[in-house]
Amino acid sequence: MQIGALIIGDEILSGKRQDKHFNFLIETLRERGLELSWTGMVGDDPEQLKRLLRFSLASDDLVFSFGGIGATPDDRTRQCVAEIINQPLAPHPDAVAEIEARFGETAYPNRILMGYFPKGSDVIPNPINRVPGFQWQRHYFMPGFPEMAWPMVEWILNHHYPDLRQTPKTEETIYVINGRESDLLALMNRIVDDYPDLKLASLPHLGQTPHIEFSLRGDEAQVRQAMSVVKTAIIGAGFEWLDELPVSSQPAG
Repeated sequence: MQIGALIIGDEILSGKRQDKHFNFLIETLRERGLELSWTGMVGDDPEQLKRLLRFSLASDDLVFSFGGIGATPDDRTRQCVAEIINQPLAPHPDAVAEIEARFGETAYPNRILMGYFPKGSDVIPNPINRVPGFQWQRHYFMPGFPEMAWPMVEWILNHHYPDLRQTPKTEETIYVINGRESDLLALMNRIVDDYPDLKLASLPHLGQTPHIEFSLRGDEAQVRQAMSVVKTAIIGAGFEWLDELPVSSQPAG
C-alpha cells in the first residue's frame, strides 16, 4: 500500500503559516515501519484543489489530508471531494450529534455546517473540540490545526491499520570521487533497467573534493547485488569510490 499526504491552504503557500504536518507524518509512519510515497501541497483555489484531489481519489492509496474542511468560504475541501465523487453534501448524523453535544444551541446555524460531508462518508473523531473529520474509502480528511489533526492521525492508524507494515527497505550509499554524472549515465540507465524495483539517487557535490553521492534503495538482496555491479563498473571507468567521505571533504551543515 502506498501512503500519500495532501496539505491544503493558501496560508501555507503564502508563508503565513509553516507546514508542520509533513515532518510529523514522516516520523509517525516511521515509528510503525511505514513511509510516505508522495505529498501534494495546494492552496484553496477550487480548480487547483480539484485537480490534485482527482489525482489522489483515483488511487487506492492511503491518504491523509490536512486543511480546508471548515465552514468558512475559503474552506472548500468537503465541497470539492463531493463534486469529484459525485455525491451530495449531507448532514452526517454522527457528526451532527458531536457538534450539537459540543456547542449546544450555538451549533446553529453555522457550526453545524462542518458536519456536512459527502454522502457515504464515515467520521473521524476529533478529541479536541469534537468537530469530526471525514473518511471516504482510504482518504482521511482532517482539520489543518496540528493539535487536532495529529491525534486524529494516530486514531486512524490505531483503529484502521494497527497491523499495517511495509516491506523494510535497505539503502546503500557510496561516494564517487571526481566523478561526473555524464560519465556514469550509461551505468545508471543499466541499473534502472536491470533493477526496476530499486530507487536510484545521484547527487553531485562540488567543492574541495568533487564527488557524486550515489545511492540505491530497496530490497536488501537487490541493493547488495546492484551496488556490486556499480562498484565494479566505477573502477572499470577509472574512478575511485568510498563508503565514507573524509571529514574534511564532507559538505558543510
